[in-house]
Amino acid sequence: MSLFKRIKNIVAKPEAPIVEKSMLQLKAGDICEVSLVTYEVTGRVQNRQRNAVVLTLQDGNTIRYLSIEEREKLVYSLYSPIDGRLDSPDEVPTTMELDDEFYHLDEQYSGFVQVSGRTPFHQGGEQYVWQYQSDSSKLLRIEWQDGRFMLYEGEWILNADVKVIRGS
Repeated sequence: MSLFKRIKNIVAKPEAPIVEKSMLQLKAGDICEVSLVTYEVTGRVQNRQRNAVVLTLQDGNTIRYLSIEEREKLVYSLYSPIDGRLDSPDEVPTTMELDDEFYHLDEQYSGFVQVSGRTPFHQGGEQYVWQYQSDSSKLLRIEWQDGRFMLYEGEWILNADVKVIRGS
């Protein structure tokens, strides 16, 4: 090795370490693990006003939705779609009964969302969300956008049960 190459190597800055993707940055094609199940991310709905993301996850034929919101810490909840129907976003009740479980309205908000990949809603726009919780800590989520309702049943997920496997 020549003297100039040695000096160049001494003076050169070390390469910056590769920064791992966080769950909030995942997009279609990435792989994550939630409660010991490996999923491919197939879609993403982002609400920038709330610093929140809902990822569409697929494991074989199973499709689930991981809601991630950054508050004091990251808060995760995993949902499965359920059949149901409501008539109007103006008439969403504050208490709902589903399979002998009573859910109480915990939070209601709206905001502009950006959509990418395969999601229940094909384009971004104004989205209304109602989040419910039962006395046994089960979750219910209702979304309304473009005249269409989606209903989900879910549960809280511990932060240690969620990790990025491969990010593109």
